[in-house]
Amino acid sequence: MDLAPLHALLPNVVTATYIVSAVLFVLALAGLSAHESAKLGNAFGITGMALALGATIVSAFAAGGSTANLVVSGVLLLVAMAIGGGIGLWRALKVEMTGMPELVALLHSFVGAAAVLVGIDSYAESLALGAAGHVDRVHLVEVFLGILIGAVTLTGSLVAYGKLSGRVSSSPLALPGRNWLNLGALVVALGLGVVFTAVPSPWVQIPCLVLILVIALALGIHLVAAIGGADMPVVVSMLNSYSGWAAAAAGFMLGIDVLIVTGALVGASGAILSSIMCKAMNRSFVSVILGGFGAAPTSGAAALDGEIHEATAADVAGELARARRVVITPGYGMAVAQAQYPVAELTARLSEAGVEVRFGIHPVAGRLPGHMNVLLAESKVPYDIVLEMDEIDDDFADTDVVLVIGANDTVNPAAADPGSPIAGMPVLRVWEAARVVVFKRSMAAGYAGVQNPLFFEDGTRMLFGDAKESVLAILAALPTAESVSGGAAGARLRA
Repeated sequence: MDLAPLHALLPNVVTATYIVSAVLFVLALAGLSAHESAKLGNAFGITGMALALGATIVSAFAAGGSTANLVVSGVLLLVAMAIGGGIGLWRALKVEMTGMPELVALLHSFVGAAAVLVGIDSYAESLALGAAGHVDRVHLVEVFLGILIGAVTLTGSLVAYGKLSGRVSSSPLALPGRNWLNLGALVVALGLGVVFTAVPSPWVQIPCLVLILVIALALGIHLVAAIGGADMPVVVSMLNSYSGWAAAAAGFMLGIDVLIVTGALVGASGAILSSIMCKAMNRSFVSVILGGFGAAPTSGAAALDGEIHEATAADVAGELARARRVVITPGYGMAVAQAQYPVAELTARLSEAGVEVRFGIHPVAGRLPGHMNVLLAESKVPYDIVLEMDEIDDDFADTDVVLVIGANDTVNPAAADPGSPIAGMPVLRVWEAARVVVFKRSMAAGYAGVQNPLFFEDGTRMLFGDAKESVLAILAALPTAESVSGGAAGARLRA
């Protein structure tokens, strides 16, 4: 049987498959933009990646070569896929939602490392071509950008992983003249890149490439180490963008069109998400990169003195039973305590009793974009009662009880203090409600290290302890709590 026609058709099949994959990736991003379509978006993304991977494998074998080489390459490829897929499956099954932020950061570092390794290998291949007088300067630019972006993504993501997992302090590293250090490193790296692409001698190019790699690795460390805790969700989305551009650079070096498209989609979507989050925090992207929240405060961040009002679970259950409108504002503490399921049960119980329950989600609640939304969706909280900050902020004045579960910086009125490290950050105005109940383990400051005067407000009650245990205790006390019809609830609470 003559397989030549089939072999000649393979490039067209691969190209068509890449186009289908690219369309599926776009559909995946569209699906992930809403709760209701997120699962379908994931399915589109998985299907697109499977097709792209299969087409790439086919194209590699269609390029030809000896039978022995093809067999060895095939075995090595399958072994690598089995190892990587096995590790990925194991981590996906084991990771808790509280560990998702650092896992995402760690995965970004793998993309950066891949871009660096592809760049080094691609340059080594160009040296062989250069010996024959076919130096491609455009390709050298691709190598330079791939290694530069990949190295920054690699070390920056590892530092982010350390901060998010508690292995590295969340406080910013404030070196003298840190912004000038970053600018100087970037200028030197760009200058070395010009020399690398302009001078065709390996004796010049190799030292330049090594220096670019070292500078980029150091720059990635310093960029993220200098950013404070409150800005870490933005950092995660920023690194997501970097990893996309690193993947696109690898696609150019390898000549794989679908990798270019995929990297560009990830890079652009990550940049857009970072911009949206910065806008929600009243910050500019540049200000986050140049230091972010968590720097040493000029005023207003000293330890606060005042009287706190402690409550019991039975007290809170009674107030909830008398309420007509309740808003729950979750934070990372809810994820740590794995309290999302009891919170969902509490929501259902209150709703059955005629209480209007809604959730207020700050754009940077948790340590990963959308962290709280995923937790609530996982526990089957209805999508239509989970509202963003700008959708619910004006309703707090007409709310009877706000439950602040594991949140701190996102409900901190200190944001109105010009001298606070979080000055200007839009926060959920929970203090406008008749009653605020704060679920907290202790009086410690939040991830940004900023004290919260909300805790000392007359309308605030502190419920200390593990968030999950506290919610379960409220559920146990709720059936015996006094039940009051909704019409008089607000008036009684406000009285």
